[in-house]
Amino acid sequence: MDNREEVREFLTSRRAKISPEQAGLPAGSRRRVPGLRRSEVAALADMSVEYYAKLERGNLAGASPAVLEAVARVLQLDDAERAHLLNLAHAADGTDALTRPRRRHTKARQQIHRSLQWTLDAITAGPAVVCNGRMDILSSNPLARAFYTDLFANPANQRNLAHFQFLDPASRRFYPDWDLFADMAVAMLHAQAGRNPYDKGLHDLVGELSTRSEEFRTRWGAHNVRRHGTGTKRFHHPAVGELTLAYESLDLAADPGLHMTVYAAEPGSPSEEGLRLLASLAATEEISPDVQHTTG
Repeated sequence: MDNREEVREFLTSRRAKISPEQAGLPAGSRRRVPGLRRSEVAALADMSVEYYAKLERGNLAGASPAVLEAVARVLQLDDAERAHLLNLAHAADGTDALTRPRRRHTKARQQIHRSLQWTLDAITAGPAVVCNGRMDILSSNPLARAFYTDLFANPANQRNLAHFQFLDPASRRFYPDWDLFADMAVAMLHAQAGRNPYDKGLHDLVGELSTRSEEFRTRWGAHNVRRHGTGTKRFHHPAVGELTLAYESLDLAADPGLHMTVYAAEPGSPSEEGLRLLASLAATEEISPDVQHTTG
């Protein structure tokens, strides 16, 4: 990823979203650009126009925490956007060089420890997966393999949730709220690009999706970012029908860059009964493991 281009487009897009009224400024009648002017951002952040223009041209190298905080405050960034700005700054000046995952230059699938797979398999009430920042599913429990049956059934999906979202027509059926899921997927990939602009696998994925999907390309240009933490999602499974599931996504301390997402249904709900039925169906089929294990 080109860090300077990402910085430039991110800051420009955030500035365009803040109206003068939101910033406490008079609207005026002759504005040629949406949102705030560069000079207004600079004044509100207490810095020179020249310095802010340098930042917005993509040069965040050397920007102090106080400067970044001032920009974040004026642009009214949320927590995910603020973290994205800090990640972009770290990547620009190299301060994250010692903390980036060592596998960032390779496209090879990561491997997980046996103990993590045992943990996944011990979760029997809901689907559970381990993913990286590119949204590759690195491992899953049996119920997750049954849950994502369309994704795993099509080798072209490469066990990647974004690939499935934008390039597999089955995703339109699986996600009743397809547009919402699409927004979330792109926002998470953008956040990953800020954390690790040297990820060749991510670069290749974004390039492929941009080339093959106008829906992805349009969303990527919006430069929204998002954290994948907790919430509720709706699904339509081909075997058991409608499911409304809560999810929790947890970063794995022993494996930086990986996270586990676990889905659960409200006790006593039709969705809980749907997951029980799905588990019963999955138990009648022989499902091969989807991950290689390390011995650590």
